[in-house]
Amino acid sequence: MIAGRGRRIRPPRRGLGTSDAVDFDSMWDVLASSLREIHTKNASKLSFEELYRNAYKLVLKKRGETLYIRVKEFEAEWLANEVQPRIIEELSQTLLLATSGTQMIATANEKRVAGEKLLRALKQAWEDHNLCMNMTTDVLMYMDRVYCKDFRKPSIFSASMGQFRDHVLRTPLSDNPDDQISIAHILNAVMLDQVQMDREGDIVDKSLLKSCAYMLEGLYETEDEDESTKLYLTSFEPEFLRASEEFYRLEGAKLLLEADAGTFCKDARKRVNEEEDRCRSTLSPLTLTKVKSVVETELIKKNLPEVIALEASGVKYMLDNERLLELELIYELSARVDPKKEELRKAVQARILEMGNDVNKATAAATHTLPKPSDQDGDKAEGEEKASEKPVSQQTTAAIKWVDDVLQLKERYDHVLTEAFKSDQGLQTAFSRSFTDFINAFERSSEYLSLFFDENMKKGIKGKTENEVDLLLDKGITLLRYIQDKDMFERYYKKHLSRRLLMKRSISMDAERQMISKMKMEVGNTFTQRIEAMFKDMAVSADLTSNYKRHVAELGDPDPKRAEIEVNVLTSTMWPLEAMAPSYNDGEDRPRCIFPPQIERIKQGFEKFYLDKHSGRQLTWQANMGTADLRAYFPEMKGAKKTREINVSTYAMVILLLFNDLPPGGFMTTEEIQARTNIPLNELTRNLQSLGVAQKTRVLRKEPMSKDVKIDDKFYFNETFYSQFQKFKIGVVTSGNKVEDSQERSETEKKNNDTRGGVIEAAIVRIMKQRKELSHQKLIAEVIQQLTARFMPDVNMVKKRVESLIEREYLERIEDREPAAYRYLA
Repeated sequence: MIAGRGRRIRPPRRGLGTSDAVDFDSMWDVLASSLREIHTKNASKLSFEELYRNAYKLVLKKRGETLYIRVKEFEAEWLANEVQPRIIEELSQTLLLATSGTQMIATANEKRVAGEKLLRALKQAWEDHNLCMNMTTDVLMYMDRVYCKDFRKPSIFSASMGQFRDHVLRTPLSDNPDDQISIAHILNAVMLDQVQMDREGDIVDKSLLKSCAYMLEGLYETEDEDESTKLYLTSFEPEFLRASEEFYRLEGAKLLLEADAGTFCKDARKRVNEEEDRCRSTLSPLTLTKVKSVVETELIKKNLPEVIALEASGVKYMLDNERLLELELIYELSARVDPKKEELRKAVQARILEMGNDVNKATAAATHTLPKPSDQDGDKAEGEEKASEKPVSQQTTAAIKWVDDVLQLKERYDHVLTEAFKSDQGLQTAFSRSFTDFINAFERSSEYLSLFFDENMKKGIKGKTENEVDLLLDKGITLLRYIQDKDMFERYYKKHLSRRLLMKRSISMDAERQMISKMKMEVGNTFTQRIEAMFKDMAVSADLTSNYKRHVAELGDPDPKRAEIEVNVLTSTMWPLEAMAPSYNDGEDRPRCIFPPQIERIKQGFEKFYLDKHSGRQLTWQANMGTADLRAYFPEMKGAKKTREINVSTYAMVILLLFNDLPPGGFMTTEEIQARTNIPLNELTRNLQSLGVAQKTRVLRKEPMSKDVKIDDKFYFNETFYSQFQKFKIGVVTSGNKVEDSQERSETEKKNNDTRGGVIEAAIVRIMKQRKELSHQKLIAEVIQQLTARFMPDVNMVKKRVESLIEREYLERIEDREPAAYRYLA
């Protein structure tokens, strides 16, 4: 037969007969007897098919509710009369007294044994109950599927678990209403005690604890069996967390009192790992996050500031002694309790600032205690021709040492950052801020960094590989990144670079260009435009010199002794001409240097050649920045060859050529030399010291012999001069790049502030031209924001430039506007 839509073919029921009557009591007796056999572990002879059919009949005949109630009553009676008494028998007096709060004396082993005895009894009872109820559930499966489902009753298994909770764990042990201690209370106390012993290093049965925790996880507060109502979470866990808080509070206080910072960190990490392992292997993973939070709060977070600040072992000690493993530990602990790691950041920043300021103070002290040149003359000055150079050399050495010390400090903390602090971005920013603070607190940082580059470009990179040079430049650029007044650095760098280029003191032009490229990447094109223009001038000058030599050759000059000239034509707006100008005494006239006739003729020839090509330009000769190669003849020099090739400054060349016109034994005084050359007295003195005082380069003889040059001192050509070198160089005393004194520094700052004034005005006009109208505060803020990359503008200077622009009618104040505002005037 084919069923129609929506209808189902059911097989005929068999074996039930046609009578609706059922003998419930007789069937229940059979079931009750069988359940008792199951609980007494004597179920091997039972027919589960028959038992199932009996339960099936009762449910089918609408007696499911009665059956459900009878089974529950049976289980309740069994648990109360059979199971709980067996567990109570395992309770020792020790546990009862301990749970009731009575003071007692018991060894750790006694407590452990008594506790394990109870836990073992509970574990056995729980496992037996689970086994029996699984078998009972099989018998009453139809009741669960039909009656329980239709009437929304918990399954018989769930109901029996609730009865285990109520009749075994929570039934008071005493009828006294004032004494409501139950096995559940004792269980919690025993488990907590076992955990405490485990924390203290005693051996406990972890599998037993795990079984009891599993039992509590399988029991619920309500019949709904919601996950949040597990007995483990509602009964045991809160007490466990409270006990953990107390334990780790005391543990932290004890460690602070007895241990150093490194030991504290190791113990704290060990405790966190122990709790993670305990939750996985002894209790429940449900507690893992909560107990870790307790450890992190009570043991780490509340004590970490004191640990970091410990005088003899804290972060300062770790940093000073490069205890990287301990620093890594303290970083990990800080990261656990504070994503920003504020306490660690403050401690490291404070130490960097402290060490950086120590470097600054040491450098300042070194420069203030330099020996002053003595005024002794006569024989004592002989052999001490470099005495006047010594303070300058020491100043430069102190400057280079400052940069090296800062770089070493940077390298040291970079190592700490990568190895101990996992290159943490927040800490890296903090490190950079600290270096920025102490570097800019040192007023000569820009000058010293430029001197560092200067020394390395002149000799520091000699013999180094390309990678080593690149690394050295990168280190310097790193410090440039921290310097706020980059315009001041640019001023010094251009000054030092100009001397290197013009005096041909740079070891590698490739390295110079590489340096400019790195600067451009770090601080932008604007910063390097003028420096690049300096290199362009040098390249153009090389071509110009080559063209001039061809021009002279084409003219066919018949003079075989004609000197060759190499000229560098510098664009006045791109080169630091004020720094390159010769030094004059206060009030001294500033005439141009008088060149010897043979040099003057060549000079005028070049001027004509150049101005014919570039009409309208003006050439100003900077004799103090040039050098010359001379061939000198010393009649009484030892040896067969009496000529030497000498490299001297242009001023020294002018001085030496004067002696060609003197008869043998003739002399000139300092005053006469200055009158015939117009060399500034400062420059003349330094060059005469190089030529007539320094023992190894004494091509002139000075009378009287002393280190200082006076206006009436006499100078003779030293015909007996001897040098083992065929070619040698006579350097100018105290020439080259040196640390500025206070007066020079003040002048540099004044010039730089004048330049800044123009830059600030340009920024103000640029902003106002775009905005048309702007409030005073917003204008100041935007100007500072635009110029911070180049230098940190002074607010008072910005205000003065605004006033100046108002006076010159670039801006005007907007009347009756609060707050004060300005309008741009086209």
